[in-house]
Amino acid sequence: MIFSEIYGSYFKAVSAILSKAADGQLTEKELTRTVMELAFGESIVTIPDKLKDGSWPLLKKDYGTPLRHAPQMPLSMLEKQWLKALLLDPRIRLFNPSVQGLEDVEPLFTPDQFVYFDRYSDGDDFTDVGYIVRFRIILKAIQEKRKIRIRYHGHRGIRHCNVCIPYKLEYSSKDDKFRLVTGQNGKPMTINLSRVSRVQLLDPWEDSEYRLPREKLITIQMELYDSRNALERVMLHFSDLEKETEKIDAKNYRITLYCRKEDETEILIRILSFGPVLKVTSPDRMVTQIRERIARQTSLDEQAANP
Repeated sequence: MIFSEIYGSYFKAVSAILSKAADGQLTEKELTRTVMELAFGESIVTIPDKLKDGSWPLLKKDYGTPLRHAPQMPLSMLEKQWLKALLLDPRIRLFNPSVQGLEDVEPLFTPDQFVYFDRYSDGDDFTDVGYIVRFRIILKAIQEKRKIRIRYHGHRGIRHCNVCIPYKLEYSSKDDKFRLVTGQNGKPMTINLSRVSRVQLLDPWEDSEYRLPREKLITIQMELYDSRNALERVMLHFSDLEKETEKIDAKNYRITLYCRKEDETEILIRILSFGPVLKVTSPDRMVTQIRERIARQTSLDEQAANP
């Protein structure tokens, strides 16, 4: 299974724990630290308990392990085919990933096999040479903590030229666009990359020179019933967002998401895709929107069934 936690962050975290156990370096504190460092934040409510209570019979009570060798997981051919398919995605190719070791591997699928019906059709052209060059310059500036001089046109067509500090690049699945979050004159600013015409790298900046203010986030509280691995699916689906997870009992969890106000509609659509296992409890306006969408969809289904 390509998407099993065995081959992802869970495996890496447990592998590191068992390697330390085999070397006699594992303690309860080190176990917790390793999980927080290598797995998802909410994994702290599952991985340590599974290892300590024997559900995963890999760890002894004295924090040793019955394993004689450090865990290893070579890539299967199916995994290589899946990775090769991902590397064909023009959005991933913007980051210029290495394909070393996958040169002769056939992709599991190709981008043209997918039809998107839940996003706008005017997304960025990720194959445009100029777009790719500008994207990689901005990415380099973020990685090297350097200022940039950026030319772009605003919503009203007015051209701008600013020297600013790039904070991060973010992608909107609904809009199919990349955006640059940057700071100028002490204020955060968001620019669609498709509006950028030129980027120039400048000198490095120091933390003391400028600190981008924390973005104002809204809070969405939800209740989740863990049916059919719903917890793992939700954690993966919302891995791009800051969140907190609280275990209520064996099957129920309380999840708090933090997102920007302008992304609220997109998050609402993503929540609805999980059906009855995920229930929004606040804010009230989102609860109302969900009820209205469900009522509207029910009405449309009834009309289709009784033309």
